[in-house]
Formats: sequence, C-alpha cells, structure tokens
Amino acid sequence: MQLSPADAHADILLLDRIARRDAQAIGDLYDQHHRLLFALILRILRDRAEAEEVLQEVLVQVWTRADSYNVALGTPIGWLVRIARNRAIDRLRANTVRLRAIEQAPEPPQRAAGNPEDHVTLTEHQRAVAHALEALPPDQRELIEQAYFFGLTQSELAERFRLPLGTVKTRIRTGMMMLRQQLQDTITQP
Repeated sequence: MQLSPADAHADILLLDRIARRDAQAIGDLYDQHHRLLFALILRILRDRAEAEEVLQEVLVQVWTRADSYNVALGTPIGWLVRIARNRAIDRLRANTVRLRAIEQAPEPPQRAAGNPEDHVTLTEHQRAVAHALEALPPDQRELIEQAYFFGLTQSELAERFRLPLGTVKTRIRTGMMMLRQQLQDTITQP
C-alpha cells in the first residue's frame, strides 16, 4: 500500500475527476492500482478469470460511486482495497451458495427413459413454480429471479436496485417463505 501523502493526494484528485466523469481518470487509477487490487482479489478467489471479472466490477463501482469517497474515513487506496475485498468476498459467497444449491438439488425425473409420467410430473412442477413466482409481489419476485436465475448476490442486488441491503434480504426471505408455502403441497407430492 502507498504511504506517501503526495500519492494519497494524487489519488484524491483522481477520484474527484472520476466523480466528474473523466474517463481518463479511471484509466489512470487502474494503471496506478490494478496490480495490488488484482492480487488481493486473486488471493481471496483463487481463480484468475473470476478475479479479473471482480476487478472490473470494482472499477465500475468506483466509477459510479466515486462521489461517495470520504477523505475523513481513510485514504483512497484503503477505500479501493475495501471495495475490492468486499466484492471478492461477495463473489466467493455467491459461488459457494450456487455450488451448495447444485449439490443439494433433487434430481429431476429422467426424460430419456421414455416414461411419460415422469415428463408430466416435471412439467407440472415447472408450471407450479412459475405460477407461484407470478403470485409474488413484483418487488419480491424480481429480486428472487435475479438472485436465483442470474446468480446475483444480495449486495449486487442492493446496488443494482438502489435499495438498502437489509431491504433486499427481507424481501427475498419473505418471498421465499411465500413460495415455500405455495409450493409445499404441489411439489412434494410424488
């Protein structure tokens, strides 16, 4: 990390330029700090491709939220490292949740076996899930679809929909409870 007050001042000026939408400034900030940020993200994720994606997400967040940087709370590099660390941890958690969901998902009935009853059961389950999703309030349904079908983390959803993280968590939890209640009788029958 940089310790020089001159370097910190230069970074503050870059963030100010970014807040004013100076595209060259984001490139300069990247040139200055991408090695440190990439190394940190890679250390957390242990996957080069994922680390590259997260670094891009960090830069997008810096671009969109540069005006939220507060000098009183720390140096620009500290702010950047915090963003990178949080994004990497969010990605790691999302990957873990996806992997766990895949491992715990029940096996769908085999279509290839030629058993029409299994195909009908699967189709009925799909219809029941679609119907249950449609019955949810739109604010809950959209968050659930984005989280489970597109793999967005709750933090990413909060940022995308400009909602507090607690609101996102509450809406998803409430929506999932409603889905479980609606599907309990339909899906669990053999």
